Parts: sequence; C-alpha cells; structure tokens
Amino acid sequence: MSDHTHAHGDHGHHDHDDGYHASTKGYVVGFVLSVILTAIPFWLVMGNVFENSNTTAFVILGFAAVQIVVHMIYFLHMNSKVEGGWSMLALIFTVLIVVIMLAGSIWVMYHLNHNMMPGMMHDAPHNQLPAGAPHVGHGNQP
Repeated sequence: MSDHTHAHGDHGHHDHDDGYHASTKGYVVGFVLSVILTAIPFWLVMGNVFENSNTTAFVILGFAAVQIVVHMIYFLHMNSKVEGGWSMLALIFTVLIVVIMLAGSIWVMYHLNHNMMPGMMHDAPHNQLPAGAPHVGHGNQP
C-alpha cells in the first residue's frame, strides 16, 4: 500500500492555538451587550433625556464607539493573539489612516470655506468692499 503517515482526515493541518475560539456563551454575551448598547441610545433620544441635542449626539457617539469594540471582540474575534497580532496591527493602521484622512478633509474644507468665500459672510452687506481695499473695475471706471 502507501506510506501515508497522516490519518485519513488529517491533511497536514496542525492545531494552532490562535487565541480566542468562538463559543455560544461568547456570542450570547456579545448579543446582549449589543442590544443594551442599542437600547440605551434609543431611550436617550426617545425620552429626550438631555436638553441639548449636541450632548445627546456626543453620548450616542460614545455608545457607538463602545459597540464597535464589542462587535470586534465578540463577533470578529479580534485580539492581540489572533494571527500573531497582525490583524490587530492592520486594524490600528486602518483606523490611523481613516482618522488622518477625515481630519485632513475637514481641515481643508474649513479653510477653503473660510479663505475662498469671504463675500458669503452673513454679517457683511453684499457687493461692499472692505475699508481701504482698492477698487478694481472694468475699463476706465474709477
């Protein structure tokens, strides 16, 4: 016959302990935390708990950030042990790039709006030059 050293079901795969292994308990805990982290912001909005809508928005953003972490831990099974830490390193790099791009885009849009559209200010009358500004006209107009 043949000299197969592996069993029939073993195709050269080795058991590696890559950190977290999914379990029903882990999924239930993640689900319960997700429901709680969804219900609280819903209650905050529907119950009009905070008088200031900006406060409500920032609290909801905080709950959203916590829920992202819960999903990454309990459903995506991301931790520093999985794949030798490379998946966590890739996540950190991705978050860093997204933050840089968003902050840069907001910065550029703010400065474009501020520097390129001075005539669109609400408190200044339209078609009026600032004091001391030279008049640039067409042709021989003063």
